[in-house]
Amino acid sequence: MAITLRSPREIDQLRRAGAVVGQVLSKLSEAARPGVTTAELDALALEITEAAGATALFKGVRNPYAGRPFPGAICASVNEQVVHGIPSPHVVLREGDILSVDFGARLDGYCGDAAVTVAVGRVTADRRRLMDVTRQLLEIAIERIAPGVKWSAVAGAMEACARQAGFSVVRDFVGHGIGTEMHEDPKLPNFVSPALLQNDIRLREGMILAVEPMVNMGGAAVRTLRDGWTVVTRDRSCSAHFEHTIAVIKQGCEVLTRGS
Repeated sequence: MAITLRSPREIDQLRRAGAVVGQVLSKLSEAARPGVTTAELDALALEITEAAGATALFKGVRNPYAGRPFPGAICASVNEQVVHGIPSPHVVLREGDILSVDFGARLDGYCGDAAVTVAVGRVTADRRRLMDVTRQLLEIAIERIAPGVKWSAVAGAMEACARQAGFSVVRDFVGHGIGTEMHEDPKLPNFVSPALLQNDIRLREGMILAVEPMVNMGGAAVRTLRDGWTVVTRDRSCSAHFEHTIAVIKQGCEVLTRGS
């Protein structure tokens, strides 16, 4: 495992990329209303990104299990879709949906990556609770990330929060390092496993982490649809997804992708 520690100058570059990501997700959260298509949200994301002089990180990414590169600037995942939902003019948001938007940008060679789940109009109490708990998992991580902390301690606290709420943490997808590439070492599970305990990560100043809990209302099992991209819950329960790019700094951590 080769973990790159970033200098203050590089963290400033990452902060600038993260600001673009935060701006895009803030605008999309406001725009996600009943009657809007996920393709319209994708177009808005691309417009904002290009105006900032950045490029969309996900667009054109290849997947050995999919027949085509990812076509969108955003991943737009509705209800039981966990992640990697393809934006489409045929997917029209409806009152009561929950929409997970994952977005990344590259600016001057440095990357930012974040995700948010938003309510489309009024949602049921159980869907609202799922969103709140998943957001809480991310905040738990932010509170605990600091130099010298073992990742297992962070992951354990996140997993415990989800379990106490009666929800399941997705185990097939985990967080990751980020910097000049979208995916870098280390891998950051949102749960504790024997593999993590055997190869635990002690956080160090200069690490850049994309922390992204995905939580299901039902079981943890997921599957990928025939398009090779869209991941859904096996039991068709709803899923929520929150993510921030976070720098480990001397005082603890700094979130680089918060919106305005």
